[in-house]
Amino acid sequence: MTPRTDLTGYLARYPQEAGLGDEDPATVLDRYHTPDYELVNDGVLLDRKRLLDHIRPARKRAIGLRVEVEQALVDGGQVAARYRLIAELRKGGTITTEIYMFGELAADGRLRRAIQATRAIPSE
Repeated sequence: MTPRTDLTGYLARYPQEAGLGDEDPATVLDRYHTPDYELVNDGVLLDRKRLLDHIRPARKRAIGLRVEVEQALVDGGQVAARYRLIAELRKGGTITTEIYMFGELAADGRLRRAIQATRAIPSE
């Protein structure tokens, strides 16, 4: 499964595997992204190292994650999605983030680059 073959599946599985899984975060990252993958999140560029640096502490903070996909589109080498990531925190509480993502795919179907705009929304 790649973002090209199942974008909705990727949006749900990747945060689960990266944020809550026991597998090495680098292995999870490589499964869905090219080695030169870059994420621009709210104007901040995150390369491979910065993404891995973000994943490791997130595993200590979250005890549950779910994704609600509103829209997910694949058109040739491009993807777009609108979805919510709901994180249940170890110290209590929930954080809900609405995400608008646009990306470029590599020939093998993995993500090569993504740009995201996010906003926190009240948790239900």
